[in-house]
Amino acid sequence: MRLADLSNRSGVSTATIKYYLREGLLPPGRQLNATTAEYDESHLRRLRLVRALIQVGRVPVATAREVLGHVDDESLGRTIRLGAALWALPQDAEPDEADPAVAAARTEVDRLLELLGWETSQELAPLSPVHRSLVVAVAALRRLGYPWNAELMAPYGKLMMEVARRDLDFMETHASEAEQVEMAVASAVLFQPVLRALHRLAQEEESARRYGIE
Repeated sequence: MRLADLSNRSGVSTATIKYYLREGLLPPGRQLNATTAEYDESHLRRLRLVRALIQVGRVPVATAREVLGHVDDESLGRTIRLGAALWALPQDAEPDEADPAVAAARTEVDRLLELLGWETSQELAPLSPVHRSLVVAVAALRRLGYPWNAELMAPYGKLMMEVARRDLDFMETHASEAEQVEMAVASAVLFQPVLRALHRLAQEEESARRYGIE
């Protein structure tokens, strides 16, 4: 398809598409002549992912470029490729290492990973921004007086492992490895609000069942 067709099918203006091309967010099309390029379904799929990252996920352009660079890095194995792309997404604030609550939270998070038998997460913990985000969240809960420890978190971890299995089952329905990694990144950005909303609805439902609605 030509640029105008790509614009019509995606709903993205040609000016915005040209901007994404200049910024390296969208790979160049196949050059037909000095002024015309041709695009295919992979461009349409990538364009939709870029829009999801920037518009829905509020991911800065530079960060989106880094994420997509990892998605496209065929020199990496699938696990590393996916992990690098997810780590490049915006993360929470860094933990304050001088805060006693952070030290206590890190101990409990590390115990949690051991209880769950998540060996890869244990090995990558010193490098993982996701591990640091969990430490920050647990530290905040502990400061508020909630005694969040490994034992309390373990059932939630087991539930999230089931969610992860379903994520990867769905990811594997896509044909190519590039599509699979793109799907995982899109899921990380777009599915989090779905999980959050489902959690809140479930809390409302369980509260009504236990205590009534009056």
